[in-house]
Amino acid sequence: MRIATWNINSVTTRTDRLVAWLESAAPDVLCLQELKVPAAQFPVAAVEALGYEVAAHGDGRWNGVAILSRVGLNDIVRDLPDQPEFDGSIEPRAIGATCGGVRVWSLYVPNGRGVDDPHYAYKLEWLSVLREVARAELGREIPLAILGDFNVAPTDADVWDLAEFGQSTHVTAAERAALTALEDLGLLEIRPRALKYGIAYTFWDYRQLAFPKNKGMRIDLAYASPSFATAVTDAYVDRDARKPGAKGTTPPSDHAPVVVDVTL
Repeated sequence: MRIATWNINSVTTRTDRLVAWLESAAPDVLCLQELKVPAAQFPVAAVEALGYEVAAHGDGRWNGVAILSRVGLNDIVRDLPDQPEFDGSIEPRAIGATCGGVRVWSLYVPNGRGVDDPHYAYKLEWLSVLREVARAELGREIPLAILGDFNVAPTDADVWDLAEFGQSTHVTAAERAALTALEDLGLLEIRPRALKYGIAYTFWDYRQLAFPKNKGMRIDLAYASPSFATAVTDAYVDRDARKPGAKGTTPPSDHAPVVVDVTL
């Protein structure tokens, strides 16, 4: 089975890129984040034509998540149980489903914005709730995979230059401790193999030629139960999907897909 995660950064803007990638990479399950579209406007027909079922959760703003599956899509849950609010609303940042005998979650963890911003406290609370959801999911008798844009770089090596971050979000001790708390439950991080570029970054800013200079971050992550993690045969970042196409074609997302192959 091939399971992937990709912050698409607007699924309607990049439908053509999504379809092309589904055709070339052929994942059995794809977790998407940052749909930027109401669920009812997700381009379902375009991916159903490739054999995928769709479970989407979005409100048309900057967030939104989905799971695409060609191995079944059952027991769908939208939002984390007891997910915290921000500015009085529950943001569509989590969706779970059972696909081909694997329990899968697609997550778009809050950015945090700045350590003094209320969004940062919200991010930490959100991650704390995620830990309890993960604890409950580990109690199921099926393999578990939690994938998505975590907006946290797990280690100093997962950012191109730590000195550029100072005391900004994504690299703070509290955020990283929240990831460690997931591992303390028994989840294992599936790290993609490094290619010729060294660390397999997953995000590069659009500005200042960050991608060609490989000034990136590894913030799109995959965690799994031991039964899933020990069956992984490969994991990689599809850096080619971040490359710009020919002139006049749709620009890429600022994230690249993370792909995990597993034999269960």
